[in-house]
Amino acid sequence: MGEEDCLFCKIADGRIPSKPVHQDEEVVAFEDINPAAPHHILFMPRRHITSMTALTEEDGALLGRLFATAARVARELGLAEPGQGYRFVTNVGPNAGQSVLHLHFHLLGGRELGWPPG
Repeated sequence: MGEEDCLFCKIADGRIPSKPVHQDEEVVAFEDINPAAPHHILFMPRRHITSMTALTEEDGALLGRLFATAARVARELGLAEPGQGYRFVTNVGPNAGQSVLHLHFHLLGGRELGWPPG
């Protein structure tokens, strides 16, 4: 599947509607349509990157922006408050549960999250 067929590229450029939480020139965040927690938000780069495996050192600034955006959203949702917490995770490959071949991170919070996951 190429960039032109990518579900998340279509969400990022507005061809498929979503419930946006954040949008800027590099990062898009939106509510997951099948939430696994009271707060389940997907964060992704606008640029098509298939997964964490495709990242290079040149992607450091983009990842810094993506993580800082997620941390800000988590604070705004109250997930960084004492006694709360959240998980920020990406899945790589089918055995890990990656269903869309566009790098994205799940921010999960609002309930107790068990360990180990899966």
